[in-house]
Amino acid sequence: DRSGERCWPLPLWEEYRDQLHSEAADLKNVGGRPAGAITAGRFLREFVGETSWAHLDIAGTAYGDEPPPYLRKGGYGVPTRLLVEWVRSRAR
Repeated sequence: DRSGERCWPLPLWEEYRDQLHSEAADLKNVGGRPAGAITAGRFLREFVGETSWAHLDIAGTAYGDEPPPYLRKGGYGVPTRLLVEWVRSRAR
C-alpha cells in the first residue's frame, strides 16, 4: 500500500506445472499464453525449495504509451517503488 503499486499472490496449483512439460527438456520456462504470470511463478517454484521468494511479473506494467495520470509516457519504473518500500521494511 505504501508504494501505490498494487500486487497480490497468485495461485501456484499443481495443475499449472503440467504446462511446463517439455518433450526436449526436464522442464520448459514458458507455459503458454493462458496464465503466463502463474506458470512463470510455478517455474521458479521448482528451484527455490524452502527459501522465501517472490515473482514480480512486471512485463505488462513496466512500460506504456498511454499512462495513467500519475505516470509519464515510456518506462514507468514498476516495481521500483515497491522494491524500495520492501527494502525499507526489511531494514526496520
